Amino acid sequence: MSIIATSAPDLAADYEQHGVVQLRGLLSSAEVAEIRDVFMDQVDRDRSIGHDDSIPDDDVLARYPRFVHPHRRTDLDIGRLARRWMLDTRIVGPVTDMVGPVHAAQSMFYFKPPTARGQALHQDNIFLQAHPETCIAAWVAIDDCDAENGGLKVVPGSHRYEIVCPDEADPEESFTSTEITLPDGFSTQQTELAAGDVLFFHGSMVHGSGPNRSADRFRRSLIFHYVPVDSTEISRFYNPLLRLDGTEVTIAETADGGACGDGWMPAAPH
Repeated sequence: MSIIATSAPDLAADYEQHGVVQLRGLLSSAEVAEIRDVFMDQVDRDRSIGHDDSIPDDDVLARYPRFVHPHRRTDLDIGRLARRWMLDTRIVGPVTDMVGPVHAAQSMFYFKPPTARGQALHQDNIFLQAHPETCIAAWVAIDDCDAENGGLKVVPGSHRYEIVCPDEADPEESFTSTEITLPDGFSTQQTELAAGDVLFFHGSMVHGSGPNRSADRFRRSLIFHYVPVDSTEISRFYNPLLRLDGTEVTIAETADGGACGDGWMPAAPH
């Protein structure tokens, strides 16, 4: 099954059926280079704004921590750039074609240098807890991404399932500690993206990635999450949301505990 969508009519239908679509060449090579250079300059100068994932000092990801919510740092170049792309019509246009009007909920940047561990299979809305709707991700490839350098694996059709409570992940393979077990009859599909491609996927879509096993290739990505404007709740980490005109809006916060039982809370937002 191809996850490539090439036209707007196919976009909504493919998303409905598979929960994941890929659009090629949404960003130009110059735009990709600007994003890469701005984020690399920031991490080289000051990585203290990176998210605390309790990574050991001798792990390469301690040198290249993921940036979470950079769009809120409008005092920095990365913040202004992330916010601009978060609200860009080339990104939000396909999103609204697939799910209708949305608010922007989250931005992230992953560096994933050579030898970095991946992220075990998971579903995004277990973290965002958007209700009664779910979230949708826009995953922008800043490098060419494939199996060798830890490109995303997805499970088409898994978006039709409810949130799955996670088990423990293999710490040799994943920097996060939990992993979900696939429903019977489902299997992962390796994606291959060129820099500038964007992968859009449903909040219940099972996805993850293996380690970067390449010798010298980064697998950088700029990632956004959106929630339909009909969503009435979200995890408190994501408030305030952004309207597409850039103004802030706050919705009700979900109760602690989430979908996986009393006392369960995600260790870190994704």
